[in-house]
Amino acid sequence: MKAKERPHYIGHRERLREKLRKAGGKGLHDYELLELLLTYAIPRRDVKPLAKDLIKNFGSLSGVLDAGQQELEEMAGLTTTSATLITLVRELGGEYLAERMQHKDLLSSPQAVVDFARMKLSGLPNEALMVIYLNVKNEVIDYETLHEGTLDRVAIYPRRVIEAALSHHAVGLFLVHNHPSGHPEPSGDDQRLTRALVEATRVVDIQVLDHIIVSRDGYFSFREESLLNA
Repeated sequence: MKAKERPHYIGHRERLREKLRKAGGKGLHDYELLELLLTYAIPRRDVKPLAKDLIKNFGSLSGVLDAGQQELEEMAGLTTTSATLITLVRELGGEYLAERMQHKDLLSSPQAVVDFARMKLSGLPNEALMVIYLNVKNEVIDYETLHEGTLDRVAIYPRRVIEAALSHHAVGLFLVHNHPSGHPEPSGDDQRLTRALVEATRVVDIQVLDHIIVSRDGYFSFREESLLNA
């Protein structure tokens, strides 16, 4: 009786794992990292073509991780379990970056805020407003999503933001929201509402240190563009 042949992709997966053990993530192409991840959700199929299709469809590995659960599930060949696994990786990354932000002066580490915000807000179908509350050392006290809006706008209610900041005993805060459209530039409403909040928080001695908009195409910082006091 002829022995059953071993699927060709089994040896390939073992080689990928060995490359990861020896060289870390930099030793693999982006599609190989994604391919290796998918093997844990799709154990009995060659997932290399699927990994390449995902990166082609979403533009990059980060684009895949930024994608929402529904967007992922609409990809041909990607199971619900696989989409959930990719979403889980992004959520774990967000929590990891949140812990990394602890005890940092965020005013001198703006990229940490951008990376964290992209992880937490990417993939959402609508705009959402997140507030990061800071102490006198500009260190994180807490963060929360205060409001979720529509596809192209989210409201900023100064009173609600101030009440939440006071309840956290915050003296400073970062505003962060996402643009699912892919373009991070602020709208006229974004600029008007930000100015209104900056003025309102000054009355209670709370400082808005930055308003950052994140998207798949990058980010926009009101502080970097000198718009906080415009």
